[in-house]
Amino acid sequence: MPDDVPLFALPEEHATIRAAVRAVCEAKVAPCAAAADEAAEFPQASYDVLRAADLHAPHIPVEYGGAGADALATCVVIEEIARVCAASSLIPAVNKLGTMPLLLAASKKQLSTYLPPVAAGEAMFSYALSEPDAGSDALAMRTRAVRDGDTFMLDGVKRWITHAGLSEFYTVFAVTDPAAGARGISAFVVEKSDEGVSFGAPEKKLGIKGSPTREVYLDGVRLPADRMIGEEGAGFALAMRTLDHTRVTIAAQAVGIAQGALDYALGYLTERQQFGQPLSSFQGLQFMVADMGMRVEAARQLTYAAAGRSQRDAGDLTFFGAAAKCFASDTAMAVTTDAVQLLGGYGYTRDYPVERMMRDAKVTQIYEGTNQVQRIVMARQLLAGIQSDL
Repeated sequence: MPDDVPLFALPEEHATIRAAVRAVCEAKVAPCAAAADEAAEFPQASYDVLRAADLHAPHIPVEYGGAGADALATCVVIEEIARVCAASSLIPAVNKLGTMPLLLAASKKQLSTYLPPVAAGEAMFSYALSEPDAGSDALAMRTRAVRDGDTFMLDGVKRWITHAGLSEFYTVFAVTDPAAGARGISAFVVEKSDEGVSFGAPEKKLGIKGSPTREVYLDGVRLPADRMIGEEGAGFALAMRTLDHTRVTIAAQAVGIAQGALDYALGYLTERQQFGQPLSSFQGLQFMVADMGMRVEAARQLTYAAAGRSQRDAGDLTFFGAAAKCFASDTAMAVTTDAVQLLGGYGYTRDYPVERMMRDAKVTQIYEGTNQVQRIVMARQLLAGIQSDL
């Protein structure tokens, strides 16, 4: 390795991806962010931009029409989009979340059927695990899938489903054997057009308002048996394996939100004059931005380390995915809150983007497993001796 290459620098290929994505996002996604938040509407213009640049689902393998981006490149894409618009960053993030169970366990026929439309930008893919009474306690789900000959009949309600109503396809988890506990849950592909599928009203949310969240209603939805993903009874394990991988993308989103807030605050401190000098000359504020920058970079490095484990499907991914998501989201909340403070009264108004970033950051501590759940996951991994292999 040449002496002038930092040990933990991005490979040249990934650095080039970052530069390209940043240019697209600053020019064409950032201008849409405030309007999407204000109107609480899906940022269709941003989706069109991401689709044209092949950034809407970069993780899909080349053989299915995708860009074939590895886990690190996918994180870089999500991070850079989130830097200017967190809601838009959920387009590639949720496409990965929805399709990850297929990539881990689907048949060739399922992969060939469902991945190409997503890769082409003709469809989005959502993930339906949570229910009204089954959030962190996924095993409490009540959605049932009852076998009827060569079909399954699905009945139930899924809640907090990102892009529900917009996505054409859904990975849905349902109980196929109530007596079997974790081994009694299976995964299915449900299509928006399936008879018996409907959606609730959009949730009225604190942040990421441009990303619609709705309930999904399954009322006697009859699916052919070949819509099951993987083996019957393997759904819960598949759901947890999926989250190991996709928590890394939420960490990347959180890093992007935090970096966007830090960037804006730094520009403001340099330009804003008080007491005859720029705010950036005051030591107390310098200490604040030093801590912000330190936290963001620590979160980024942990996220990239987790992305490497995701790419290799390494044995310590469960720990690293939980650690990256937890640390990065806590960082995003802290950094965006400090950014609002640094802008003073301006930071508290919608005329400046940092208040939106602060609202958007909050959900990263909640979805894909609350940070309290992440700490349980990490503790169990540590008690099992995971660090002895690091």
